[in-house]
Amino acid sequence: MSLNEKVSAERLHIAFFGLRNAGKSSVVNAVTNQELSVVSDVKGTTTDPVKKAMELLPVGPVVIIDTAGIDDEGDLGKLRVEKTRKILNKTDVAILVVDALKGKKQEDLNLIEDFKKRNIPYIVAFNKCDLITEKQELKENEIYVSAKENININELKELIGKLSNPETEEKTLLGDIINLGDTVVLVTPIDSSAPKGRLILPQQQTIRELLDIGATVVVTKDTELEETLQKLKNPPTLVITDSQAFKKVSAIVPENVELTSFSILFARYKGELWGAVNGADELDNLQDGDYVLVSEGCTHHRQCGDIGTEKLPNWIKKYTNKNINFDFTSGSDFPDNLKKYKLIIHCGACMLTEREMKSRIAISGEQQVPISNYGIIIAKINGILERATTPLHS
Repeated sequence: MSLNEKVSAERLHIAFFGLRNAGKSSVVNAVTNQELSVVSDVKGTTTDPVKKAMELLPVGPVVIIDTAGIDDEGDLGKLRVEKTRKILNKTDVAILVVDALKGKKQEDLNLIEDFKKRNIPYIVAFNKCDLITEKQELKENEIYVSAKENININELKELIGKLSNPETEEKTLLGDIINLGDTVVLVTPIDSSAPKGRLILPQQQTIRELLDIGATVVVTKDTELEETLQKLKNPPTLVITDSQAFKKVSAIVPENVELTSFSILFARYKGELWGAVNGADELDNLQDGDYVLVSEGCTHHRQCGDIGTEKLPNWIKKYTNKNINFDFTSGSDFPDNLKKYKLIIHCGACMLTEREMKSRIAISGEQQVPISNYGIIIAKINGILERATTPLHS
């Protein structure tokens, strides 16, 4: 699959970690064959994580991430280290760059423990090997390299390729539900929050996968759904709607036609669907003064009538008849401490990697805070949760 066929959230995320001046950025530039990161003898040249989507042979479409030194100092340094550690949440393969002259330091060993704890495949690359006279016997996932002299850089890329599991069967949104020749209707409301001139990513991915399966795809607005269904010779196999139109769409689509939403599909694709369904039960336990976290993976401009910050909180307050407090996060921001929240409601995470979404689910689980999903919560509020998840039972 080429670079153009994979969005960033679907690509393998390869992150480079290590101490300041271990040569992380030099190794990144050597591996990518690009001047991706600024290189200097001055410690701490890399401040914030640097990301680049590219094609890396023999791996394929990837996102390369260069991080700040894990030993950065001072108040700003602590913030940089915190950002570096957050990159672990989205890392599929980690490269720990170690100065071959100095060997592993305690910070390196701590990172290795983090990799193991998170089940992140990792490689230890001993950089500046051209400057040492005696080489130690290395483990299977360790390698001597020299970014300056281009020593073992191709071998490092081959090692990355082995850890990336290219033979792993790709996950599917609908491949286990929809068959060749089926008809699927997609309901895509066009309102003030819809991007002008294009469809949002979940809609694009769904359309592409359905076309690859060989299904017939009918795309319509909620205002034209009833007329669209009447024009079809036979009922569709499935109707997929934007979650915020669930109530209206559910009333139009006949009970014998299966119905779900883009958000619920992505809850299964990127997260843990049935855990999110169970998490929705917490809606019935919310009390006055409780805190709910609403989290989105993207950072789009908020508009009047925004689903996450306006519609969803208003629907929840009406459903519970309680005075609920809401906090909001977006993009890479996600709290480490979730203890104040009674419930977390997350978007479908189309802009996050599967690893990052499951990391958030794991954090909430460790702190015993239920986590659910936009579409699931909206379906529950409208009394159609069972109907909306029935197509996804396997």
